[in-house]
Amino acid sequence: MPDRPDYAALTRGQIAILDRINSGEAGLAVLQQVVRLAQEILGGLGAGFAEYAPGHGRVVAATGVCEHAIGRRVSRDDRRQGDRTRLIPLDSVNDEFARQIEGADLRQMLGARCEAGDTVFGSLHVYFGAGAGDPSPEHHAVLELLASYVGRLYSLESGLPVFGDAREAAARVHRQENRDLWVAVTSHELRTPVTVIKGYADTLTHHWDSLGDAGRKEAARIIGTRAGELARLVDRLLSAASEDGELGVAPAGPFDLAEALRAAVEELPADLRRRLVLDNLPAELPKAYGERDSIATILTELTTNAEKYSPSDTPVELCAGADEETLRFRVSDRGIGIRPEHVERAFERYWQAEANGEGRAHPGAGLGLYLVRRLVERQQGWVSLRPREGGGTTAEVRLPRA
Repeated sequence: MPDRPDYAALTRGQIAILDRINSGEAGLAVLQQVVRLAQEILGGLGAGFAEYAPGHGRVVAATGVCEHAIGRRVSRDDRRQGDRTRLIPLDSVNDEFARQIEGADLRQMLGARCEAGDTVFGSLHVYFGAGAGDPSPEHHAVLELLASYVGRLYSLESGLPVFGDAREAAARVHRQENRDLWVAVTSHELRTPVTVIKGYADTLTHHWDSLGDAGRKEAARIIGTRAGELARLVDRLLSAASEDGELGVAPAGPFDLAEALRAAVEELPADLRRRLVLDNLPAELPKAYGERDSIATILTELTTNAEKYSPSDTPVELCAGADEETLRFRVSDRGIGIRPEHVERAFERYWQAEANGEGRAHPGAGLGLYLVRRLVERQQGWVSLRPREGGGTTAEVRLPRA
């Protein structure tokens, strides 16, 4: 790292950030500017901000080599001591954050807590390359100054995720989340066979005579087959849930991600399949490690979400790839896009974006992306949303390599 922070860049950056804050602007875009400024001033290879939730944090803004960790959880096990909470040392958060960076040296992360009043909202981190040397008191002081701007942003209570301080309710929230996940998975698993059965039953009702004997037998056969599938699904779903509403965990193991994605595409509705572009889905990829059966649920939720928020005459693109530690796949659309301050809120239970302030643009329970994040994180992966250059939204899922 440089011997001294770049104070000229700090002055320029402070003025720009304060101008935005004083003009009433807030949210993720300003937070991202603070993170980028921290990297620039301190000469790091990357920087990021982890917002704190009960028992963990989540990377909600990042630049440079830290950027691909956006959306990933960072362990943070605070402990109660009487009526006070003791925060674990920042060095521990630094190490955990550095683990999210491919090939990172755990000793080269500098961090500062971001707080306003008695509330700690998260921590700001800058990552340096190997052999960067020890940070000076000046480096620490500059990072703490920038962290104070983040605390000020959060105190405005506008446009940022704000997990909030809910330690006392953490156990109750966890149980409720699992019940919601159970409902969401059950809904997804049952949706396809129920839709098919209803469709063929309606066909028999309204077109009995025109179908002919062969057509009626075929419709009855499909109804019987799907009813059998439905019965097996109900048995499997009921046996997977405990009395507390916990979702049963399917066996994890190595699997072919590209093959699982192609199989999942075949289960999508015909209209959506016709919109999908699979030009960048390599035949040869390393094995992923996780729950293969979950890919159909994850892909269905991401593609139907893209379908809802983009014009019917635009494509929905699916691509996949790998790096040294993870496999990834992305679902991209050319729709209305997602506002930067909504990229984390979109994963909350029951949350839905509004159109022009006039209410929900599309019907739904607001559990789809919440379900996706829970399923992916259960496999030690992570998922993120971001606006797409040129318009639209990209959803990215990363899973560990086998």
